[in-house]
Amino acid sequence: MIRSASLLLATTLIAPGAPAYAGSASPSATRSAPLPLVPMPQSVTRGAGRFLLTDGATIGTAPGDAGAAAAARLLSVQVKAARGLVLRPMTGQGAVRFVRDPALAGDEAYRLDVTPRGIVIAASGDRGLVHGAATLAQLASPDGMIGHPAAIPAVSIADAPRFSWRGLMIDPSRHFQPIEFLYRTVDRMTAVKLNTLHLHLSDDQGWRFEVKRYPRLTEVGAWRTPPSTGGSPAAKVGGFYTQEQLKALVAYAAERGITIVPEIDLPGHAQALVAAYPEHGVFGDRPDVGHDWGVNPYLLNPDAKTVRFVEDILDEVMAVFPGTYIHLGGDEAVKDQWQRSPAVQAQMAAVGAKTENEMQSWLIDQFGAYLASKGRRLIGWDEILEGGVPPSASVMSWRGDKGAVDAANKGHDVVLSPAPNLYLDNLQSDLPDEPNGRIGIQTLEAVYGYDPMPAGIDADKARHVLGAQANAWSEYLVTPYQVDHNVYPRLGALAEVTWSPRSVRDFSSFARRIVPQMARWRRDGGEVADSAFAVAYALQGSRSAALRSGRLTVALKTQVPLGTIHYTTDGSPPTPRSRVYKAPIGVVSGTPIRAAAFLEGDMLAAPRPFETSRASLLSATPSDLVACPMGALGLRVPLTSEATANAPVFNINLFDTCTAWKDAPLANARSITVAVARLPRNYGLAHDFTALRGHFNVTPYGELVVTAGCPVKDDPKTPVIATFPLPDPAKSPTQFRFDAPVPAGMTDADLCFQFTSPLSDPFYAVERVQLSEGVR
Repeated sequence: MIRSASLLLATTLIAPGAPAYAGSASPSATRSAPLPLVPMPQSVTRGAGRFLLTDGATIGTAPGDAGAAAAARLLSVQVKAARGLVLRPMTGQGAVRFVRDPALAGDEAYRLDVTPRGIVIAASGDRGLVHGAATLAQLASPDGMIGHPAAIPAVSIADAPRFSWRGLMIDPSRHFQPIEFLYRTVDRMTAVKLNTLHLHLSDDQGWRFEVKRYPRLTEVGAWRTPPSTGGSPAAKVGGFYTQEQLKALVAYAAERGITIVPEIDLPGHAQALVAAYPEHGVFGDRPDVGHDWGVNPYLLNPDAKTVRFVEDILDEVMAVFPGTYIHLGGDEAVKDQWQRSPAVQAQMAAVGAKTENEMQSWLIDQFGAYLASKGRRLIGWDEILEGGVPPSASVMSWRGDKGAVDAANKGHDVVLSPAPNLYLDNLQSDLPDEPNGRIGIQTLEAVYGYDPMPAGIDADKARHVLGAQANAWSEYLVTPYQVDHNVYPRLGALAEVTWSPRSVRDFSSFARRIVPQMARWRRDGGEVADSAFAVAYALQGSRSAALRSGRLTVALKTQVPLGTIHYTTDGSPPTPRSRVYKAPIGVVSGTPIRAAAFLEGDMLAAPRPFETSRASLLSATPSDLVACPMGALGLRVPLTSEATANAPVFNINLFDTCTAWKDAPLANARSITVAVARLPRNYGLAHDFTALRGHFNVTPYGELVVTAGCPVKDDPKTPVIATFPLPDPAKSPTQFRFDAPVPAGMTDADLCFQFTSPLSDPFYAVERVQLSEGVR
């Protein structure tokens, strides 16, 4: 936005550390443009002139003010990372000053004043100083000009958050993430004023918190054997965090205004715990640490010895995490084990619980009372409402907004975290290069459009809405890259939703302002998805028509209408000087199209290619497939549950191994090649297991049946193009291919791929379909 001004001012020589004076006032048009800030502050008043922040400038704090000194150090780190300038914290006056102002109400409120004479960040609390530093770091890095002095416009910003809980949940229990990843997450949250990092530290698939009194929780519970796709068992995977590692992370986060909330999930999602200490399960049996995603049957035994066992664990959790809230889960605890246990049924009668849900409420309340006795508060997922809300509990509502509405109206504090709105394991686009996740797409704009104050909460109970949190569940997010890709930049949308007043929120403005923030995040070496700004291609008309005519018409669009799309048709990368896209493009088959959106000369997303060759028109990948019978596919999964690469990925419906290529160009085909992958069938479906659709297999390991049209109730009239017996999973590779001729006289139809492997065997998926025009 001020690139040319920065280049001009960079030629001015100013002594390091000396106050810097900018030139004349910016034009009024520049002053009226939105500042590159995320989240947007409460109040912004533009002034005249600018302050030039140069390498070596000083940051002053009052003697003895430890919080201000910490904020000064943080500002120095942020500006070094975002702009490449080295600022020098010092006691006393400086070009930038941190000061205390008791008149600013609230620990997180701040005021930032920039004049040609210097910069002042004022707050009453430490967090306010941190947030002021984050705003200044953004103002100092609007244009990607690393190492150059930053021309900061004169401005007065008065700011405070709308909500007190502005959070992100990271799930290292399903796929363990290194401690360094959590540090980077803290830094990225700090940049956009989020203040709560929720760590999901235990689940069926892994226990990640070191408990010194009960070492088997990590010796056994932190490691699992991946699910089989046939052949030899894989080596165990996992890991855990030591208490010393987590204490250091907690201190690091606290200095940046972030509280870490630990979660120990119970009484369900407890298979890793029961694998380590089976005496605290319901029946005393020892399961393996889980490797199935979803809902598994293992519950804690709610007897007195297990209550004491959990309290011992909580003592160590509280010693590491000093924040107010301890999250105890409470979600998806199917009660079959309790229903079948005479001992649990007797205990229910003894405590007056008429249902298993009331028994869970009783158990949660025991832990809530224990935490309260230690000066802490319990928070849990909204299932804890089902047996009556424990008096001590706060509620995190994930099954829509209803749980939050009900709990708030009963006087309980609530945090909004609904699926699918704030579930960042959902894909953010339908681009074919998206990595793993749930297929229900939640765009950047959709996340931005969510409001954490749901209708139905009584006006006098609105104070119980603490805020909102986004969740990055990691059943399908394996690597730090994949977690980052799904979280950013959508986390910036959540930051603005939870910080900024509704009156200043505007998505078109946000879309422009998030672009420089994406660049700042990328400076740490992690991933930031550009999906919202990438060009997507859509073929106009059928593939067969394009094959017959040898010409294609292709429409281009971006999810966020920002900037101008430029494209090429000679295979070269697009630039701002390439042709401007105005209407669908007509090209001869075989012409490569490359396109990207540009804003003020900068490319907003990497160009994705679109191939128009006859071979590409005759091929399909998982992104081209839909569920059959026609419907939505549910998941986008990797080749194995521990795959560290982003490809290949497969769009699947876990309830039926059937997919379809709609309107496939069969009339042009003479043969077909189907690339197939065998995937783990690792889904804990609990009571939904009855929704699985099995198919009678007529060979030992089932078949892939390819039909022209998807069968309706196994209608025998559906033309069968080919049937391929599947190989023995124990003796064959996980990826293979089948070839067959296409019968003469076919017309275009939905091409259906049905696997009939037994439900006890691994899962199969189509990796690629290639039709050929060659000789039959």
